[in-house]
Amino acid sequence: MSIVASLRPPPGLRVLITAGASGIGAAIARAFHGTGSLVHVCDIDRAALDRLVASAPGITGSMADASVAGDVDLVFDDVRGVLGGLDVLVNNAGIAGPTGAIESIDAAGWERTIDVNLNSQYYFARRAVPLLKQSRAYPVLIAMGSVAGRLGYPLRTPYAASKWAIVGLMKSLAIELGPHDIRVNAILPGVVEGERMQGVIAARAAAAGVSVDAMREQYLQKISLRRMVSADDVAALALFLCSPAARNLTGQAISVDGNLEYL
Repeated sequence: MSIVASLRPPPGLRVLITAGASGIGAAIARAFHGTGSLVHVCDIDRAALDRLVASAPGITGSMADASVAGDVDLVFDDVRGVLGGLDVLVNNAGIAGPTGAIESIDAAGWERTIDVNLNSQYYFARRAVPLLKQSRAYPVLIAMGSVAGRLGYPLRTPYAASKWAIVGLMKSLAIELGPHDIRVNAILPGVVEGERMQGVIAARAAAAGVSVDAMREQYLQKISLRRMVSADDVAALALFLCSPAARNLTGQAISVDGNLEYL
């Protein structure tokens, strides 16, 4: 098979996507489904989960809070029953966390951000790795990070801290799992158009005392291409990372951000 012909993942991959019912997660779920993968998602939002499953027959789902170890165990019961194994884990769960100066961020906001953004990656990885070790189909673990995992992010310290930690987790797992032929990479989305980013911009505008439009323009001026990226841009990279063409890509933190210069 030529490199060009191998740019898409092979059909039949068994894929689990956390927080996969909306946003980036749903875009990734639909993309894999479109290539013939068997896709299972989990999400905390029942309505969003029902909408995804109804709109894409064949995708299956579980209700779960990714930050709760017991919920994660139940997801893997479903994965075994529905998929019969696992070839790809996309650790996508995450929240924006609080916006504000460090002295104004309470412990609950900090801890919830770490629980969802970082601890969930541990809970899913520890359960997925034994299944990935049994895979014979280019097993891959993708950690969803953020450009905030390579840049400082004032007024968003819990979020940035969690995303930097994800990169460290990914690089360590790439070394640990490489001898088992499991590839581990992180995707670092930039400013992704959508409801979540609108909320982030609104919160930061309020904290800075400027209008939402002015804050949006500030974000765009930091991007070399002067535009936001889409969830589909992120999904396209996820597909590539699970393709034979990426067979020697591991331990990498890859940005999809139009070259976001600073935050």
